[in-house]
Amino acid sequence: MRTKEIRIFVYEYDNVSELNDSDQQLVLEARKIAANAYAPYSGFNVGASLLLENGEVISGNNQENAAFTTGLCAERVALFYANAAFPKLSVKAMAVTAANQHGLLEDTVKPCGSCRQAILETEVRFNKPIKIILDGKNKIQVFEGVENLLPFAFKPESLD
Repeated sequence: MRTKEIRIFVYEYDNVSELNDSDQQLVLEARKIAANAYAPYSGFNVGASLLLENGEVISGNNQENAAFTTGLCAERVALFYANAAFPKLSVKAMAVTAANQHGLLEDTVKPCGSCRQAILETEVRFNKPIKIILDGKNKIQVFEGVENLLPFAFKPESLD
């Protein structure tokens, strides 16, 4: 038997004002788009904003459905739109935030497993890590690449 240690790196900030200007704008855009989420069943509004390599910002929010499994998370809404509308542009950064009836969540919201896999596919597609900024009222967490959120990732070479 062998034991392997896995290290995950995360940078934590107390509030949005500690981020650089570009990351601040991305978080604020994610907060803004979260307010427009279609979440009549959960009341859990999520917003995601992406910064593309050309400076374009793409945003998406969660879209629920009475048949729950047909809804879509904010992260994938934004990623899929960016990859469809700008197929040759990589994603430099992604900010994700969530709010409920009480406002911005105290802790950061984390992407679900399906969203983590979609982020990974975009990183693989362009061979570039995506900075992931997770927003919360009490802290902001920044990850340099999705492998810090998905250490045992299913990658294209897994298919061989």
